[in-house]
Amino acid sequence: MAGLYFDELEVGRKFVHDIRRTVTETDNLLFTTLTHNPQPLHLDIEFCKENSEFGEILVNSIFTFGLMIGVSVGDTTLGTTVANLGMDGVKFPKPVRIGDTLRSETVVLEKRESKSRPNDGIVVFEHRSFNQKGEEVAYCRRSALMKKKPA
Repeated sequence: MAGLYFDELEVGRKFVHDIRRTVTETDNLLFTTLTHNPQPLHLDIEFCKENSEFGEILVNSIFTFGLMIGVSVGDTTLGTTVANLGMDGVKFPKPVRIGDTLRSETVVLEKRESKSRPNDGIVVFEHRSFNQKGEEVAYCRRSALMKKKPA
């Protein structure tokens, strides 16, 4: 599905995204090293066994965040967004572990006309991601500058 224009998004509309993803050790390793994050909680199983209450490697939360937003794009903003304006209220209530399968949902919270760009509008999306147990693992509100439908 292509993204929706500002005019097509309705406050309260909920998207339950079809894409689910089982997070692998490779996902976590590559993302963590590509972003130069040396945190041993993401890279060193022996450190985790000895120094972490979890006793195992935890998935980099920024990977979780990116996956949550990424799976929403096809249903919401693919080709119709101008820019992300900000992310607010970012939370990670539960850790993600290697092998967890994540699914995400998005709700349109707000929308308004842009004061400075008559061909665009601002939409606030609420994104949530859940593991296979139904536990919320990530949350944020994302403000996006969205194109209006061409006349």
